[in-house]
Amino acid sequence: MNEENTTNHWPEQSPRVIAVRPGDRYRLELTFDNGVSGAVDLEGWLVGEGGVMAPLADREFFRQVSVDEEAGTIRWPNGVDLCPDVLYSRATGIPVPFARAERPTIVR
Repeated sequence: MNEENTTNHWPEQSPRVIAVRPGDRYRLELTFDNGVSGAVDLEGWLVGEGGVMAPLADREFFRQVSVDEEAGTIRWPNGVDLCPDVLYSRATGIPVPFARAERPTIVR
């Protein structure tokens, strides 16, 4: 993450991906519309998962990632995309506020 982007709170508007650059192995450098940039390593998310994720295990296919401007996230030629909020959280270390685990309410 860029030093100038070291806030520890979620932005007012959910950030969207505006640029992606493949790095080493399964690492992506992302830039978001609020000026924050950071890297995510997706190897643990993709390799060995099978299904629609199987083609992404091929590093040449993985490198074909692009920005889906309409959705504000990244996607691959086979249609796989990832949630931009989760990507932002992984790139910055800031938890997604609406995904925090809370104790479930038991209704009787």
